Amino acid sequence: MLVERYALSPMKELWEERQKYRRWFDVELAFIRALEHREQAPPGTADTIEHKALIDVDRIKELEKAIDHDVYAFIKAIAANLGDEARFFHKGLTSSDIVDTALSLALREAAGLIQSNLEELGKALFDLARRHKHTIIVGRTHGVHAEPTSFGLKMLGYYSENLRNKKRLTEVTESISVGKFSGAVGNYSSVDPDLEAHALETLGLKPCMLSTQIIPRDIHAEFAGVLALIGCEIERLSTEIRLLQRTEVLEVEESFKHGQRGSSAMPHKKNPVHCERLSGLARLLRSYVVAAGENTVLWHERDISHSSVERVILPDATLVLFFMLKEAVHIVSNLVVKEDRMRANLSLSYGLIYSQRVMLALIEKGLSREEAYKVVQRESFECWTNKEEFKERISRAPEVSEIMDVSEVEVLFEPEYFLRNVDEVFRRFENGGD
Repeated sequence: MLVERYALSPMKELWEERQKYRRWFDVELAFIRALEHREQAPPGTADTIEHKALIDVDRIKELEKAIDHDVYAFIKAIAANLGDEARFFHKGLTSSDIVDTALSLALREAAGLIQSNLEELGKALFDLARRHKHTIIVGRTHGVHAEPTSFGLKMLGYYSENLRNKKRLTEVTESISVGKFSGAVGNYSSVDPDLEAHALETLGLKPCMLSTQIIPRDIHAEFAGVLALIGCEIERLSTEIRLLQRTEVLEVEESFKHGQRGSSAMPHKKNPVHCERLSGLARLLRSYVVAAGENTVLWHERDISHSSVERVILPDATLVLFFMLKEAVHIVSNLVVKEDRMRANLSLSYGLIYSQRVMLALIEKGLSREEAYKVVQRESFECWTNKEEFKERISRAPEVSEIMDVSEVEVLFEPEYFLRNVDEVFRRFENGGD
């Protein structure tokens, strides 16, 4: 299981041993109630078992050491406190009927916790985006100044990805909400399909369309893939913040609480440690996708090579992502945005961020695209070499001064121009992107 540092409640409690056995017991009871409904067990059998049974984790583990089978140890421990009702406990079932169906219950509950925090992150992102809808920042491609844009628009991009991930998680939760009572090789030799359907309905699950002894593991691999994509959303955001917090840029900062230490050696340091932590944990999530994919290939109707893997990766993946979402909400909600620094950084490239607008204006004046590109590129490179302002130099270029006066050039260097359609983009998300 994941180290305690990243295991937060209530996700942590969901994966505790006692809760696992409780889910197994609930699955067993659901099947017994279905037996009662079909008059294959006396009325009240499930209630009697529920009243008499004792889920003793220590006893189950003790029995498992002796018989080396966790489900059989569970059955034996439960049956020890039952009377005649014991003959209906696990009747006609195989271990995976219980384990896989209970795992689906756990994953569905975990997905609900993740979805709730994903929604919280979305709200924090949208609030930040709206607050800075018209905050001008230089856009960068390849890490190099490109054109002015809006910091709010930048954050809206992460919100948009958040909406897609909410949809993905909803869809994969539906996919994972399946169970099985199809028996030893999935041929319903000891359980009828309608009995399975009735039992699963009480658990809020649907029958797997076709199971062998197990629920097919591509379903679980898809779930792991969606969790990893959500992790990518968070890492993409955390990487952006890390890049913007560099001393040479310093346009945003993680919040720094009173008494916090940035470095044991250098007292001046404020490091984006929370964002760096998120980048590291996202790598873990992606590694789980590889393991989940490997789990899809099993021998014939099943082997158990997948079992040891998913005992680790499924609890850990949900715990990791739950932690990441909590951390990301805190970072976004408390992000320090330095608008003055964003404005100041616009001038670091001598006004070259307006090169495309100048080029397009020259084309409008009659130059070919190739001619306009060559003029602007030539003057741009000279500006960079000589540390000269692009506006002054391009105004003196003969190809430009012949067709444009200074006032016409001047208007091309207004950063607000690049935000003229930002409101229209935001309107696409007025109702939460629905």
